[in-house]
Amino acid sequence: MRLIIRGRHLPGRSCGPYDDVHVGLQVRDEPQGLVPGDAERAEWVTEIHSDGEDFRGPAVQGRKGDRFVYLTWGTYTDATFRMFRRAKIMLGDLPSGAEEVTVEVDLTDDRGTPRCARLRDPAIRVV
Repeated sequence: MRLIIRGRHLPGRSCGPYDDVHVGLQVRDEPQGLVPGDAERAEWVTEIHSDGEDFRGPAVQGRKGDRFVYLTWGTYTDATFRMFRRAKIMLGDLPSGAEEVTVEVDLTDDRGTPRCARLRDPAIRVV
């Protein structure tokens, strides 16, 4: 499956105690496709492989039966990323058997800070 993640409503470059805020897709231990927190929108694409019982792929995290991908928030200063928050997109919540799935994610929570924890409706929706 090709997973397309479209982020919207980013919280800004400065949020709470953090400056130079960026968000990216976590691949293994590193953020990929960093986008500044004041961008109009963001998009990441990753390949997810499923055998019907489990998910695999470079961005897949978690234990069997509880797999997800992370959007990782951090500061990006002097070419160094320092993570301070992450959001989970649960792969089991996505339509099974699809060749391509696109999700839209509202990246700002009700407090105006970067959205974190497990993403649930209405913060995420399959389009």
